[in-house]
Order: sequence, then structure tokens, then C-alpha cells
Amino acid sequence: MLDTFVGAWKVAELRQKIIFTLLMLLIFRIGAHIPAPGIDANLIKEMFNNDIFGFVDIVSGGSFKKLTIFAMSIIPYVNASIIVQLLTMVVPYFEKMAKEGPEGRKKMTQIIRYGTVVLGFAQALVMSIFIRSALVNPSVFSILAVAITLTAGTVFLMWLGEMITDKGIGNGISLIIFAGICSRLPSGLNTMYQYVANGQTSVITVILFAIGAVLIIAGIIAVQEAQRKIPVQYAKRVVGRKVYGGQSTHIPMKINQAGVIPIIFAMSILMLPAQAAGFFNGPVALFIQKIFGFQHPVYMICYGLLILFFTYFYTAATFNTNDVADNLKKYGGFIPGLRPGKPTAEYMDKILSRVTFSGAVFLTIIALMPSIAMGVTGMNLYFGGTSLLIVVGVALDTMKQLESQLLARHYQGFMK
Repeated sequence: MLDTFVGAWKVAELRQKIIFTLLMLLIFRIGAHIPAPGIDANLIKEMFNNDIFGFVDIVSGGSFKKLTIFAMSIIPYVNASIIVQLLTMVVPYFEKMAKEGPEGRKKMTQIIRYGTVVLGFAQALVMSIFIRSALVNPSVFSILAVAITLTAGTVFLMWLGEMITDKGIGNGISLIIFAGICSRLPSGLNTMYQYVANGQTSVITVILFAIGAVLIIAGIIAVQEAQRKIPVQYAKRVVGRKVYGGQSTHIPMKINQAGVIPIIFAMSILMLPAQAAGFFNGPVALFIQKIFGFQHPVYMICYGLLILFFTYFYTAATFNTNDVADNLKKYGGFIPGLRPGKPTAEYMDKILSRVTFSGAVFLTIIALMPSIAMGVTGMNLYFGGTSLLIVVGVALDTMKQLESQLLARHYQGFMK
């Protein structure tokens, strides 16, 4: 990884892209410390001093509990993207748009942008009404000002992410989430140090936790890179005096085809009851907050089942075995021992279901690890399996893009 980064730094064009990406992330971190207008910081800190907001605060890089202009981070954009992707499975208009190539993707991107604004403003308005007691002047104008500011912050981050994708290195939206999570690491280490200093935990527990974190990272990398290769053979075709085809290749089926999307979607759904109950007082609201706490068995069971469901759902949405089988048949490809068409699709469905099960179980274990660790150690460990999965996945994808661009430039120089 270091050799790749050093090699990319020596190429002027890649060096400019790396510097541009770092500058954009620096702007994100500066904005994470600019408070929304008319906010009493002390009252906000007391209002958001709740465990149910822990993961949201980590993704936003600490902006949520401080209610800065980037408090909502890029979450409305992620939600809009997920909704549009799900609509491609049930709405023919979106399905047709997804198959139109670059023009269809442009239209879908535009819809996602509009959806981000709508979802962002709705979320910002609810949040502004909820924290109105922490406003210096709790008027309708002040509430709207905070809502518009938070929405503008999300839209700016969306633009920032697209700029990084176009002119920088890696996926901009993913890198913003990556930067937000990594920015919370120093405070997390300081919290762990305070636990040891105050005697709430022992040094041995911290060492075991560090060893576990290293093993989790190794496991995440292994599963993220693991794939099932289905062999494919292309028939030979004679055109005039030339023979085309005849080569062997494979179809890669990743074990974790869905990535971290099922975890994010399951967490977003399960956070709604607890967050809604947090706006009210009374025994019913307290009961809902209790059973949807991170360490409660009801929450953990629902969380695991939702992850399993969304892993299969999202994998089916992104990997259509019927389309793959039709494309193989169209271009003269076949899986050895199987007839093209329906038998090939059924075989791939069978393999995909087995591979997806392994990926779903892996995601469930990774997602539930923080809750189990908090129950065993007594420490608030929000930088857990989900955060590590996002960080490691984004880091791997970014390095792959950097390696591919570096390889393309070396290849071009060799040809010259």
C-alpha cells in the first residue's frame, strides 16, 4: 500500500488528485466545527447526550451532537440512493432508466440529488423543531433558519463528494463517511485511556480489545476480497479465415456482494422507534427506548434478522442471474456442463444463495460485535464492527482505484 502511494505521488497528475482530495476532506473537517446559527452549545450537548445518537455522531465526525452545519452529514444522500436503487426493482420506469446506460445513470443521479434535498430538509425540520428549546430565540424564523442551514450543509457535502469523485481519488461520498469515522478515533482512544485511568477497565482488557480489533480487520479484508469464481467457456466462431472466441474466463461472485448497505439500512430502520420515543416522556416511551437499546436482546435479534433480509434483498437487486445468463448466451458463453439460458440461471441462483448466506452471517456477526463487547467490557464502543467495515471497505476501494490509475499510466509510458 505504501509503495503504491509513493509511486502515485511521483506522478504529477495523480499527485494533484491526491492533494485535491485531501483539501476537500479538510474543508469537510473545518465545516464540522462551524455551529448552526442561534444554537446554545451547552443545551445541545445535554439534549443529544443519548446512546441512540452514537453511530450517527460517528458518521458525521462529531458534527451531530454539536449541531454544526454538517450535523446530518451525507446520510440523506445515502438514504436517497438506497431508495432509488430499491425502486429499480419494483417500478418499471426506474428499471428502464437503469438499463439506459450513461444517460439513464445521469437521470438517476439527478433524482437522487432532488431526493437528498427533500429528505434532508424533512429531517432538518424535524430536528430543528426538536431542539427549539436550545435556540437562543425559539421563533419560527429561527427554526426555519436552522433547518435551511442543515439542509444546505448536506447539499454542500453532496457536491463535495461528487467533486472528489470527478477530480480526485476514490468515491467522494464514501471518503466523506470514512473521514467522519476516522476523525472520532482520537477521542475514542482518549475515552479508553480514561476508562483505564479511572479503573473502569484493565490494561489486559484493552490489550485483548486491540488484538480483537486487528483480527476483525484481517477478517473483514479476507471476506471483502473473497469471491466464488464460476468458470465460463466461450465457443469458437469462424468468421472468414479468422477464428474468434474459445477463451476461458470466470464470473466472480463476491461473498459480501452487498457491502455495508444492509447494516446501514437495518440500523436506519431500528433507530427510528428509539429516536421517535426520545422526543416524548412517559412509561411507553421509556419502554421503547429500553428494548431498542444497543445491548437489549430484542434489538439484537431484530437487527440480525434485518441484516440477513437486506443482504439477500440487495444482492438480488444488484446481481441479476437471469441477465447474466442471457448475456452469456448472447455472446456465445456457457458454463461447462450446463446448457445456456434457464439451466445456467438456476445454477447461478443456487451458488449465489449459498455465497450470500455466508456474507449475511459475516455482516451480522460484525454488526453485533459492538453490542456484545459493550455488554462484556462495560465500555461505550461505538467505533466497532460496523465502523471498521466501512473504513476498511473504503480504504480497499480507494487503494484499488489508485493502483489501477497508476498501472494505466505505467502501461502508457511503456507503450511510448
